[in-house]
Amino acid sequence: MYCGDYTQGTILPAPNFNPIMDAQLLGGALQGICCEKDVLIEILTQRCNSQRLMIAEAYRDMYGRDLITDLKENLSHHFKEVMVGLMYPPASYDAHELWHALKGVDTEEKCLIDILASRSNMEIFQMKEAYLMQYNSDLQQDIDSETSGHFRDTLMNLAQGTRMEGYADPSTAAQDAMILWEACQQKTGEHKNMLQMILCNRSQQQLWMVFQEFQNISGQDIVDAINECYDGYFQELLVAIVLCIRDKPSYFAYRLYNAIHDFGFHNKTVIRILIARSEIDLMNIRQQYKERYGKSLFHDIKHFASGHYESALLAICAGDTEDY
Repeated sequence: MYCGDYTQGTILPAPNFNPIMDAQLLGGALQGICCEKDVLIEILTQRCNSQRLMIAEAYRDMYGRDLITDLKENLSHHFKEVMVGLMYPPASYDAHELWHALKGVDTEEKCLIDILASRSNMEIFQMKEAYLMQYNSDLQQDIDSETSGHFRDTLMNLAQGTRMEGYADPSTAAQDAMILWEACQQKTGEHKNMLQMILCNRSQQQLWMVFQEFQNISGQDIVDAINECYDGYFQELLVAIVLCIRDKPSYFAYRLYNAIHDFGFHNKTVIRILIARSEIDLMNIRQQYKERYGKSLFHDIKHFASGHYESALLAICAGDTEDY
């Protein structure tokens, strides 16, 4: 099992970084008669997030304007989403995605699942702060009003960011596994509640033991049991939590494959995962993708996207030609 000891992003801090030079180049690219999109890609995908924030600061000092606003005004469609997305600090980007998922015309449940099932306590805490600052709104209240049922209860629990950390007690693992097994048999409201409480609050180390005990008790993998017993977004969320506890890169590889192949290249999902994981574990996600699906992520993006949008995604993915 992958234990998350060694994770690697695809975007690293640029050596010999000069924010003033970058800001000048961006200004020139954005102010020309035709926007030089290649320059934008070259700079913004080859700098890490903290460097991009320094570039934005230098840009404001130099031109008296906001770089994000200028990108929004000069670009369009998915290419704009990528370039603007790269400019948010990670917590602000999560907040931005959650806000649009909750407040858009339709609630985007899959986005809520992807973010809340996979983030650490610290990431959730920072995302809630960013959400409040950016939208003057409380994330948990918005989840409460925009979702419903046990799906809502589970999201609310995750949004508290109170998962135990680093603690594992073998003596209670079998007990927890038994509760999970009963919850898959009986499916009462109370059982669903206990099921999500265990999955949202036990530590990763504890849950690895619980899942093993579950297999021993039931002869079945916990994911198969959840898929058999439950349905809808509640089931999807529970499965996402289990998969993220086991192996986040593998979960995101699965979500990307899904977004690319089952939903006719679901742009929002592809963009969100590539940007959000670019400095965390996108290299691992790429490896998992290739191993599981035979084709590289690089190949599949190349096949489905086009133009500057494709170039930007490939630059974030940082695949090489052997990957093709």
